[in-house]
Amino acid sequence: MARFDIQNSEMAAMMGGETRADTFCEMGLTYATGRGCDVDLVAAHKWLNIAAIKGCDRAAELRADLAATMTKTDLALALRAARDWMTTH
Repeated sequence: MARFDIQNSEMAAMMGGETRADTFCEMGLTYATGRGCDVDLVAAHKWLNIAAIKGCDRAAELRADLAATMTKTDLALALRAARDWMTTH
């Protein structure tokens, strides 16, 4: 899982504009649906949150839907993970 995050986040960080936000949104959807990995709602929310911050309206809507299904603890973990990623990238 970490390898997937590192490779895709580095690739997305090299892209610019809307494509970058869309890449983060797709990463969130991958974790939310378990396409090629285990379902991880914390990671899904993290990437959808980053995509929304980068301007992807679709990610903002998906993030809100996902947040409604998460525990407060998991939501806090996801928000912290997104904040940490944004701080280092």
